[in-house]
Amino acid sequence: MTAPLATSSLSSAPSTTSVSTSTAPITYEQAGVDYDQVDPVKRLAQRSAAATALHLAAHDLAEVPASRGESAYVVDLGDRYLASIVECLGTKVLVADAVYAATGRSHYAAIAQDTIAMAVNDLITVGATPHVVQAYWAAGGSDWFADTRRATDLIEGWRVACDRCRVSWGGGETPALAGVVAPGTIDLAAGCVGTVYPKTRLSLGERLAAGDAIVLLASSGIHANGVSLARKIAERLPAGYGTVLEDGRTYGEAILSPTALYSPVTEALARAGVDVHYAINITGHGWRKLLRHPSAFTYVIDTVPPVPTELAFLAREAGLDATEAYGTFNMGAGFALFVSPADAARAAEIAASAGVAAWVAGSVEAGPKRAVIRPLGVCFEAESLQLRA
Repeated sequence: MTAPLATSSLSSAPSTTSVSTSTAPITYEQAGVDYDQVDPVKRLAQRSAAATALHLAAHDLAEVPASRGESAYVVDLGDRYLASIVECLGTKVLVADAVYAATGRSHYAAIAQDTIAMAVNDLITVGATPHVVQAYWAAGGSDWFADTRRATDLIEGWRVACDRCRVSWGGGETPALAGVVAPGTIDLAAGCVGTVYPKTRLSLGERLAAGDAIVLLASSGIHANGVSLARKIAERLPAGYGTVLEDGRTYGEAILSPTALYSPVTEALARAGVDVHYAINITGHGWRKLLRHPSAFTYVIDTVPPVPTELAFLAREAGLDATEAYGTFNMGAGFALFVSPADAARAAEIAASAGVAAWVAGSVEAGPKRAVIRPLGVCFEAESLQLRA
């Protein structure tokens, strides 16, 4: 099932005028990201990694097997669980560099928040409270760090993001990797460690059931996924990243909006006693991520959040239909919570109180494994997301 990505199918997204000199569609695969090539390697790595879990027994520890294939790895410490994750930012730094060169504005404070969000937003899906973030900043040469304005913005943005998530910045690594990383740029990554306490907060989907409500949390824009396609679009816009969108922002500024941090929401939910049955960080693979849980359920979406201006613009400029757009970008929903229907409205209200718009958007139904976005006529079948070994 599919539908054209007309303005009417984009909820209340503002209309934008197509300004590209080319009308040829561009897919995410053509932009250089082919999950059909990447995901099999991930599954192979998972199988190899699972064989190493036996080493934990020597330390009187044990993994939580259900965390394999989830967004964070979980180890049982006895009175609580330990969760950990490492994530990289990806190519969004190249947008920041291009905008910096053109305007003198570094945007590296926002880039720092993006990097931390990639790790923290994954960690919290398992019910963990993040405690420590580590930094990995690999530059293409020592000269990257000589630009004190850009480096200072990165440091300050990193600290501010840590404060927002109430985590300690433990340290990190800052190698200069000439010949590995491209000259003049930097590869950013973050590791995050947290605990699940009390242990009843663990949300690996064991309580997910037909009848549960799906609460979607608003994204703040493209976040850090789908940027390779966004960069391809910029190459064929006459004004590039300086293209002015309907809302008055330039294309580059809009793409560089920092990724939303969702840990304040999940912590507020825990304090309020809302039992989260499962959670998903909607990143790569877009709304196909609704299929992440291994069990066979049908996920039905009846309410589609408004699409951010830059994502509506991107979809139109790339010539994407709704299936391709929602299977690539977050399209306005950056995180999904699965809760009891009795808790759904309260969960949305708590999220709003934490500064993040939310919608009780759908429900979990018994049936074959698929995600159905009814307002758009889109259906993702089980085989469209293959992340588990």
